[in-house]
Amino acid sequence: MAEEEKKGFFKRLVSGLNKTRENIVAGLDNIFSGFSNINDDFYEELEETLIMGDLGVHTVDTIIENLKEKVKENHIKEPSECKQFLIDDIKAQMSVAEAGYEFENKTSVVMMIGVNGVGKTTTIGKLAAKYKAQGKKVIIAAADTFRAAAVDQLAEWANRADVPMISGNEGADPAAVTFDAVSSAKAKNADILLIDTAGRLHNKKNLMDELNKIGRIIDKEYPNAYRETLVVVDATTGQNALNQARDFNEVTPISGVVLTKMDGSAKGGIAVAIQSELKIPVKYIGVGETIDDLERFNADQFVDALFVREDTTKEETV
Repeated sequence: MAEEEKKGFFKRLVSGLNKTRENIVAGLDNIFSGFSNINDDFYEELEETLIMGDLGVHTVDTIIENLKEKVKENHIKEPSECKQFLIDDIKAQMSVAEAGYEFENKTSVVMMIGVNGVGKTTTIGKLAAKYKAQGKKVIIAAADTFRAAAVDQLAEWANRADVPMISGNEGADPAAVTFDAVSSAKAKNADILLIDTAGRLHNKKNLMDELNKIGRIIDKEYPNAYRETLVVVDATTGQNALNQARDFNEVTPISGVVLTKMDGSAKGGIAVAIQSELKIPVKYIGVGETIDDLERFNADQFVDALFVREDTTKEETV
């Protein structure tokens, strides 16, 4: 059953990345088939195509340099022989070790950060449902007390996931909500406490103070809990998603990225840029609105969905 769900998710991922793939694959095919020699013009065209696919200038520079080394080491003469080296290098850069999901199997506090509108609340609901389906005890803390209706929206997702939620009144102190949630998590022997936080990047000082205060509460009241901080970004915003992840990382150390709204995005290549430039792994990826449309990030799946033509992926398995 789980295998079937993974296959279904891969198909949705392939479909969701269709616009991005159209931007990249056609250009790559033209380069690999159109050039008879591997020269400066070949690398320049390749670089331009990858940058247009939102992989990021810094990332593409690294990819091209790595490819040049592989070409030299393996005495490659044909441009067409470069493609697999290119794909394998991107997969290697994006691979997330199993240790990256260590928090899923420990008593953990997962703090979710991200600006409003990126799908943070939805992501929390989906993760809560996923963990609960794995037999874990999950509690949600509604510590985004700044945004109107944030608590109501989160309560709806908590209800869908069938997990308890701890909240305060609108405008309440987020640290106080966190304190109550930690107390509840300890009393109920919860496996995972998911904390929603406000996403006010325009005032980094206030946000930093707020997150630090929440962190101090967790350190003091729940010192043995494993700490995970995930930033949620919207894939459709391309380079802006990279900038948001970078800005949040300056406010508080981030251990992983959740990429939402990958379905229909023409900027799916930004996943590569985020991981390569910030050295922060993409840990989850969302391709739809339903509660099941969020999965662990799989580098092989993602890069295949990004670079392989759709007609050749129909027979692919995960």
